Amino acid sequence: MSAARAELGSGERLARVFDVIGKKRWFFLFSALVTIPGLFFILLTPVTGGKEGLQFTIDYTGGTTWQIRFEDPNVSADQVAEVFRENDLQAIVVRQGNGFMDIKTEAIGLLAPLPTATPVPTLQPSASAGASAPASAVASPSPSAAASASPGPSASPAPSPSPSPNPSPSAAPSGSAAPSASASPSPPTGNTELPTDGKGGEMVKALEAKLGRIAEQASLTTIGPVVSSDLVNQALILIVVGSLGILLWITYRFQDVKFGATALVALVHDVIVVVGIFAILGSLFRIEIDALFVTAMLTVIGFSVHDTIVVFDRVRENRARHAGEPFAEIVNHSILQTFARSIMTSFTVVLTLLALFMFGGSATQTFVLALLIGIVSGTYSSIFNAAPLLVVWHEWEDRRLGRSGSSRAPRTRRAVS
Repeated sequence: MSAARAELGSGERLARVFDVIGKKRWFFLFSALVTIPGLFFILLTPVTGGKEGLQFTIDYTGGTTWQIRFEDPNVSADQVAEVFRENDLQAIVVRQGNGFMDIKTEAIGLLAPLPTATPVPTLQPSASAGASAPASAVASPSPSAAASASPGPSASPAPSPSPSPNPSPSAAPSGSAAPSASASPSPPTGNTELPTDGKGGEMVKALEAKLGRIAEQASLTTIGPVVSSDLVNQALILIVVGSLGILLWITYRFQDVKFGATALVALVHDVIVVVGIFAILGSLFRIEIDALFVTAMLTVIGFSVHDTIVVFDRVRENRARHAGEPFAEIVNHSILQTFARSIMTSFTVVLTLLALFMFGGSATQTFVLALLIGIVSGTYSSIFNAAPLLVVWHEWEDRRLGRSGSSRAPRTRRAVS
């Protein structure tokens, strides 16, 4: 009994020193200071038509991403953008540290000269239908044409099988003209060869005429609007369905809608923090959100809810163990008991992500940065937002129902003593 009293006394002294619930308004104020600027920059995205706020890659917007490097290292991003404007194309150009220009514009990498291949099949049946001497002279299968004409008058059964293989080779030379036409369009998107035809070829000529020779092309990628709209819809559905599933599961697990709703509020807080910071970075440094961003957000949601469940589970245990104590004190004890575990778990994850961010390469930096911000925000919201919100809701419900949750039951005091 003396050990239990000593433990209870030390817990009360610790709670007086670290009164998280008593300072909940300060934590709410800090969350507001973080989320409100992010929300402002998020709203700038539709207002400015995507020029400010969130910057999306062509995975979501559709268009062409083109990475090229000029022989002249003094070519600036503004000069490249000016050439695109002169050719009636709006382009966002960012100069990378390795000398490459990262150009994002409307779809110019699609194979435009495909209609030139259509006259080739139209000429081929006219040569086979009309047995004119010039057509047979130009076409390589002139012997086959003569053979096909000879079986017509002489209906001999022997030659009839032999001409049937002959027209099939005669189609092969006509098909050989098709590769010559198919080799003329610009190379497929995503390669390292500069386009020669279509709008891409025109832009290559315009850029080289104005800014000098293009030394190297790193990539040329084009995505249509149908693919990008599908990705946006799937991303929204994934986040909404995941959030609703978490709300229903926590409500069922704790048999109280307050636990599920406050966990969802903390989750929304983390989503707004991550998306808002990326909106600020997109406005200031043109950092774009790619397809991996949705994966990062779902990971952040899962990690944030995991920390919140750890705190809530301890709240449920202490509520049964210390029945009669004020609910605010129970929640504060629960936060302090799980504080070290939450911090250490998040700290180990942050160390790993920092190593990936610094040494993992540019391909995954946006993904890792979103995870870093989300893990830190999720740890903060689980401790300083979700649990205090639970107390606020519980105290409001007590006042509404006329309950007093500040008094201890006499039998609980006898049980402790």
